[in-house]
Amino acid sequence: MTQPGKTDFGRAAPAGFPEDRPAPPVVAESGDPFTTLRVMEAVARMDRGRPVPIDALVAHLNASHLDWLFTRNVVASVLVTLQANWMADYRNASGIVLDEGPGGATVTVEDSTRVDPWIVRQALREVAGCRVALDEFARRDRLATGG
Repeated sequence: MTQPGKTDFGRAAPAGFPEDRPAPPVVAESGDPFTTLRVMEAVARMDRGRPVPIDALVAHLNASHLDWLFTRNVVASVLVTLQANWMADYRNASGIVLDEGPGGATVTVEDSTRVDPWIVRQALREVAGCRVALDEFARRDRLATGG
């Protein structure tokens, strides 16, 4: 029995209530740790030592995450940040190379043993950023911006 003023939500949904609960689409944004983590995962899985068109990376992300929309600008901003982080850590530009080729912009990830541990550290930092964002969301009782 429910106490007065309290509502019990233990009742089963009515017969025929849809089990499918579609999730709203997510538009990837620059600077968002959830976006950055997804782009980093794709970069971590890329072939090493050869240029990959950024448009191919964007297409892969959109095909892999059907409820997300990744644009070239957002993916490029994550790649620029990765390149800057690499240069800060290793004092060279060979790890993440962004180039403009005849077929458009490309990214090349260095083919060396130092890339994997480095990108894992980058991804762990983004996971921590995701957890902070989720914790902040859970503490609020309303949206921080907008409606």
